[in-house]
Amino acid sequence: MEAADALQPAVILLDIGMPELDGYATCRLIREQPWGGAVVVIALTGYGQQQDRQQTKEAGFDGHLVKPVDVEELLNMLTDLLDKEQTGTESA
Repeated sequence: MEAADALQPAVILLDIGMPELDGYATCRLIREQPWGGAVVVIALTGYGQQQDRQQTKEAGFDGHLVKPVDVEELLNMLTDLLDKEQTGTESA
């Protein structure tokens, strides 16, 4: 959180299964920050069931990718989400 607060990046790729503070809680904290609504947050996780995707959506993630991540899929998602962010339309 300290690094994200200092850098305020345009995109954060966030793992779900982290010790102490998992990705769901981290994403919720990011969204609470003044800059957190503008950042695109994508879950990179080993969890890929529909229930897992629903949890990431509810936590405030913009996208969900299952490891190992296909680079082309990541680039397509980034392009789509960043385009939507720039045009002000909602992300899927």
